[in-house]
Amino acid sequence: MNFLACDLGGTKVLLGIFEKDVNTDSLKLIFKKKYVSSEWDSIEFILEDFLKNECTNINYPSSACFAVAGPISNNNAEIINLSWNISGNGLKKKFKLKSFELVNDFAVQIYGIPFLKKSQYSTIQNGVSSAGGNKDLHTIVGAGTGLGIAKGIISGSKVKVLASEGGHVEYSPKSALEWELKNWLKYSLKVERVSCERIISGTGLSRIAEWRLSKPDAKSHPLQKYLKELKISDNLRKELPQEICNLSNQGDKIMIQVERMWLDAYASLLGDIALQELCYGGLWISGGTAPKHFINFKSGLFMKQFSDKGRLKDILKNVPVNVILDEEFGLFSAACRAKMLSEIE
Repeated sequence: MNFLACDLGGTKVLLGIFEKDVNTDSLKLIFKKKYVSSEWDSIEFILEDFLKNECTNINYPSSACFAVAGPISNNNAEIINLSWNISGNGLKKKFKLKSFELVNDFAVQIYGIPFLKKSQYSTIQNGVSSAGGNKDLHTIVGAGTGLGIAKGIISGSKVKVLASEGGHVEYSPKSALEWELKNWLKYSLKVERVSCERIISGTGLSRIAEWRLSKPDAKSHPLQKYLKELKISDNLRKELPQEICNLSNQGDKIMIQVERMWLDAYASLLGDIALQELCYGGLWISGGTAPKHFINFKSGLFMKQFSDKGRLKDILKNVPVNVILDEEFGLFSAACRAKMLSEIE
């Protein structure tokens, strides 16, 4: 039995066909293809090309799940950047599928957690056994283009997803330097409040660098050229995080400070979320930055910031902390949900 999965964003559409192993409950990717969203007028045309032209020698899928970058309502979604209106029920009927569900692209990852293989993640804190703690509660947090947070109750093969907009909670500075950064952001962005997503995301890392490069001792820094170009094209901000990490790895003291501030803010937020959710089943770090910063996440400095919660720090020792290493975990999770839907039908 095969399943159709999709990770659909404003820039790209990644489609995959997964098959169920006859001897186990696991899923195996047998074919995938990436499409550039802007080159197509609708998701229907992309699907038609994929299923009719690319998957000619593959058994037709029985059910599908699309992970969509945006809010879902009644199995419908709107991709604002593309002016696409997507109907899950309409696609189900047109492509003769038994089931078809649209799920938020971050919340969908909860469905993949029960089916993770060891190669897809790594544990950075095992968690001490907690008497009375609910091991069914899981939370996943991911910094990428934005900051995604989702929760779930996982009991065996049964999964209940609980969406969250926790990435937009207020950013809370812990030092004079962080307070200075927050005020700079309020002035620079012309906003009254600064959310965690403004700091803890790929663009957040770029903003921290912009603030740091505005100081007198950074006037001759090689990344100053980006500041001039950013005023012309905001798209260049997407390239800046990789440049920051490269220079940090090469020993650039200013970029080391920038990356350290970003990591400290991320670790502190993760500790806050773990306290709020008491997710004794696991706290999962996902998103586009996770594999790139895996070594930093494992460090004692990161985990020290995570646990720096005063009188409640011992509670955090009970929470398992894991890092998702699979860069296509969203696609995999959509396939897991498609498989669940086929079992419901």
